[in-house]
Order: sequence, then C-alpha cells, then structure tokens
Amino acid sequence: MVVAGACGQPDGETKPRPRAPLGQAKPAASVASSAGTFSAAQYKARLAQLRQLAAAKAPDTEFHYVVQKPFIVIGDERASLVEQRALRTVKWAVDRLKQAYFSRDPKTILSVWLFRDKASYRKHTRALFGDTPDTPYGYYSSSHKALIMNIATGGGTLVHEIVHPFIESNFPTCPSWFNEGLGSLYEQSSSRAGHIVGLTNWRLAGLQRAIRAGKVPSFRTLTATTSNQFYNADPGTNYAQSRYLLYYLQEHKLLRRFYRQFVANAKADPTGYATLQKVLDRSDLAAFKRDWEQYVLGLRFGG
Repeated sequence: MVVAGACGQPDGETKPRPRAPLGQAKPAASVASSAGTFSAAQYKARLAQLRQLAAAKAPDTEFHYVVQKPFIVIGDERASLVEQRALRTVKWAVDRLKQAYFSRDPKTILSVWLFRDKASYRKHTRALFGDTPDTPYGYYSSSHKALIMNIATGGGTLVHEIVHPFIESNFPTCPSWFNEGLGSLYEQSSSRAGHIVGLTNWRLAGLQRAIRAGKVPSFRTLTATTSNQFYNADPGTNYAQSRYLLYYLQEHKLLRRFYRQFVANAKADPTGYATLQKVLDRSDLAAFKRDWEQYVLGLRFGG
C-alpha cells in the first residue's frame, strides 16, 4: 500500500495552531486518560459528544462514525467509504507508527473528520470549529482534539497529521524540526517488510534546487530552530531538510535508533544535534552535510 496525496503541494504544509475550544464538553474524565488508554464507556461518551456537536452545528449533513481506536473517524461520504478509510489509512498508519515508535496512545480520544471535497471541508470547518483553514488539505487541532481533512486530496496529509498527536503523548518536548520531519516523511509512505517507510515526494525538487544554490542551513542551525523560527522564519527548506535528513536515517537503518536515543537524551540534548552526531558516528556534521547533499541530489521522485 502506498499512501500519498494531500501534502503533495507546497502550500500543503501544516503546523500546530491554537484553536478555540469545542465547547459543551463532557467532564474531562469521560474523554481523557493520562495513560492514553480508554474504556468502552469513554468511547461511547466521546461519540455522543461528537454526534451532539454535528447535530447542533451541521444538522443538514449526514455523517458516518467509525470507532477506529484510538480515534473516532467521522465522514460525510457514504458509510462504506468512511469505514474503508478508517481501516486502510487510519488503522494502517497507526499500527505501523506504533510498531516503529510509539508506546502511548494520545491522551484524549481524538476525532478524525474526513470531508468529501473542498466545499464540504471549508463549510464544515467554519460550522463545526469556527475555523477558516489556511491549508486546502487538512490540519491537526490540539485544542479541538481533532484531525480535520479534505480527504479528496488524498491520504498523505492524514498520515502526516496522525504523527503529531502521537508525538505529543510520547515525546512532549519534541522540537518542531523532528515533529514535522517525521510527519512529512510519512505523507508519502508505503510498507516494507511490514514496516512503514517514507518514500521520495514532491519536497525533493525544491530541496535539490536549494542545495545547488547553497541555501540549505547547517544541521546545527536546523536543529536549533524554535517553533517560531521553524514555521515563520523558514528559509524555504525547513520541512524538506528535516524530511530528507530523516529519510537518509531511514534508508541507512538509523531512524528508529535515533528516535529512541533522542527521546532518552532529550533533557541533556533538547535539539537532537548531539544525538545525531552519535547515531551517525560523525562528529563533523558540516562534512556530513556535504555527503548528505550529494545523496539527496542523487534521489529521484517520479510522481
């Protein structure tokens, strides 16, 4: 299976944004768990919340609901297609991401809203959440406890955004460069020997142009970026540089080791730079960057 789409254009980049609360929430104990595991009663309570929200805010739309743990998937396509997306994209990604990285589920039951097309996506983000999305593809809203998608653009953004709530619960101090790098890695993904792998994607061409122009920052600079710098002072390469650094680690069978050591050493090495040196066994990352750039220039994407 290959998951692609959604993050397939430059303006499809997504980032965490503060959002208004859902309102009329049930008591926190009914929908949240510090352990990230939930009872049937908690799923039932959350499902009732979501049905109530939809009935109040979008009464003219028929939604279908699928409990696909640890999420609840909601869509306005036909029921069989919503069920298929829940199984073939959401479950497929969750199973493999947990196998590779994550021992804890998100700390609350998140909803995954799959809107059939651009018009439905824009209409319902306004009606349900009071949002005017700044991406045509989809985004994750921690405050709304929701992944919100225009699923007509494909499953790539959905897989990308699934990464973020798992990072929140498993690596809460994770810097943006790794959080977005890992999400971006899997926006075009497949399975290799039963494990999730990122494939080359549309971000490659822009990164190759930046490499040739000498405009890609050092890895020390990249890993030291604050969230504000990553998202708002981006020289145009932050997402792609992060993604293809992790792609390199993946292809050299180092990515999972890097993740585990980064999490373990995060207090002493909050940027991940020293951990990167250790995992690569390269003290001089300026020299490594030259080798990495030649590696990236040799990659191809035919999509």
